[in-house]
Amino acid sequence: MRPSILYPLFAPLETLSGIGKRYCVLMNNLCGDKVIDLLWHLPSGFIDRRCNVPLSQALDGKIWTGKVRVVEHAVPKNKKQPYRIVVEDNTDQLILVFFKVFGDSITKQFPVDAEKIISGKIEIFNKQLQMSHPDYVVDASKPEQMPLIETVYPLTAGITNKMLNKQIFQAFTQVPELAEWQDEHYLVQQKWPSFKEALWVAHHPQNFADIELSSPARQRLAYDELLANQLSLAIVRGRLKTQKGRSLTNSGELKKKLLSVLPFALTSAQKRVIAEIESDLFSEYRMLRLLQGDVGSGKTIVALITMLNAVECGCQAAIMAPTEILAEQHAETISELCAKIGVKTALLTSNIKGKARKQLLHELANGDINILIGTHALFTEDVVFKDLAYAIVDEQHRFGVKQRLSLSQKGRFCDVLVMTATPIPRTLVLTQFGDMEYSKIDELPAGRKPVTTTVMPLSKMNNVVEALARKLQTGTQAYWVCPLVEESEKIDLSAATERFESLQKIFGNNVGLVHGKMKEAEKNAVMEEFKQGRLKLLVSTTVIEVGVNVPNATIMVVEHAERFGLAQLHQLRGRIKRGYEAGSCILMYGYPLSSVSRERLNTMKATEDGFLIAEEDLKLRGGGEILGTKQSGFNNFRLADLSVHSDLLLTASKDAALILQKDPNLQSERGQALRTLLYLFEQDTAIKTYNAG
Repeated sequence: MRPSILYPLFAPLETLSGIGKRYCVLMNNLCGDKVIDLLWHLPSGFIDRRCNVPLSQALDGKIWTGKVRVVEHAVPKNKKQPYRIVVEDNTDQLILVFFKVFGDSITKQFPVDAEKIISGKIEIFNKQLQMSHPDYVVDASKPEQMPLIETVYPLTAGITNKMLNKQIFQAFTQVPELAEWQDEHYLVQQKWPSFKEALWVAHHPQNFADIELSSPARQRLAYDELLANQLSLAIVRGRLKTQKGRSLTNSGELKKKLLSVLPFALTSAQKRVIAEIESDLFSEYRMLRLLQGDVGSGKTIVALITMLNAVECGCQAAIMAPTEILAEQHAETISELCAKIGVKTALLTSNIKGKARKQLLHELANGDINILIGTHALFTEDVVFKDLAYAIVDEQHRFGVKQRLSLSQKGRFCDVLVMTATPIPRTLVLTQFGDMEYSKIDELPAGRKPVTTTVMPLSKMNNVVEALARKLQTGTQAYWVCPLVEESEKIDLSAATERFESLQKIFGNNVGLVHGKMKEAEKNAVMEEFKQGRLKLLVSTTVIEVGVNVPNATIMVVEHAERFGLAQLHQLRGRIKRGYEAGSCILMYGYPLSSVSRERLNTMKATEDGFLIAEEDLKLRGGGEILGTKQSGFNNFRLADLSVHSDLLLTASKDAALILQKDPNLQSERGQALRTLLYLFEQDTAIKTYNAG
């Protein structure tokens, strides 16, 4: 149960005065539907209204605040003309301009000879000072009502900054005095304020330094959020480590047989990772491990070797891929090797229907199939294993946690390995996969040659096509990647269909087209033609980003490369690193080229290190994009920014481990305060894990 002290913060927004149903809908779209959501909605800047020099010294285009006397009203002759009011201080006159006036409200607000304090932007028109629609007008007798510093927030249609400031101030009155959950010595060392004080300063900055993400207040809030995240994941991971599993210890005969028929030697990185995975498989506790390996690093072989541990114990293993193309490629590699050592494999996709599907499911339930490879089709209800002991999920971020769990629940005490070819920065490994153990293949197989990456403008398109024609005549195959399927009126980019038609005029029937709007069967047919070498050039959208394996394709042209993210470009380039021939990647860009796009393309030109690229991508774009999609399961921090606060994340990770080492059940005084922290940042899963025992 959430502590009662936090109830006011988790009350619906309607409990605040002045918020009706319509406003609630708008607020929900902007930041959320609870009082706490308002407080987590931090400002992006502020307006300084402290400039109160005499009018004669007011500057054009600047905010001016001061006391004036109303001199006269210049009533317009018709409604189309603006309403003007002349005001003055002791040094000069100022014209207040209003383009909309309702009834007699203006004369009531500005009676002649009345003294007012006004604030707004000064403009000089025909050598005369004027101010259109002052931002604030208060009686001279109530100067405290003038906000000398007005915080500016990200907004949405229907919500003004003035309204939001008022509601956030009201929300702050609901913040209780909470016991300190941070280490006292660390707070002093960092010179950080208390949580409540930090929240106040964040919403009421007094200078530009207070707005900075590196300010003490913003760092304190970021660390609170990161510690809640890391503590929650550490609790879940700790509980998973002690979950009953079963040991898949075996003689290793199947593994020896496989190694004897492999046409290549394993890299030292593959050997190390296999040992790490097997240490989990052999233990009596359940495994949940993330395996990261750059494009072409040999994850499929690692997956197969570790699956043989389950097979040798008389159990079954399964590997689930996000697309039929990728599932078929896994099946191709795995089944060919397994046939040589007497292990039966099968492929299950949505395309397998009728009698073939029925027969496959019968063999699976009987235990005749040792290793099942497939897509989403694996976790449908009618797929029943005799004894699934080990499940592998490839490209986990394209599925989601629920789907991963639904596959593992088809087995008894099932071990789970999650694989990804998307290089993930250390910070994201900690925040997104912190409930898992972590292995990394950081070495490519011997003999793989580097890819030469060239960056050039779209104006040199003809040169690229001519060079491509020469290369294709030598038997090489190539990809041509476009960012859109259809022409967009808003973004003037060449569509894949249009590019296909133009290249077909040059290369004839040697060109194929693949895009996301095609039916799966159509797409697979074209891909098969390309794999078999009957098509020399494949024009596509990013559907070829993951897993397509055509060793003979060593050239890639990416059109409008500036529109792609770094991680995506790296994944695309990985398609031409499948063989042992040197590859060539041409990144073509259109003008104007932003500084971020230029930096992105230069990074691609400078390095092939996926992990280095991922770190750079995190700086340029943020975590959600690195994982390829802004999926609902992705943890978007409200207060922390990993491009700035990554050091704090690493500290929070260590702090969480130390906290649980000293106080595993969070029963101490600080432990109780940390429980409140977890509830404050809605990390309830961790508390439920504890309560479930």
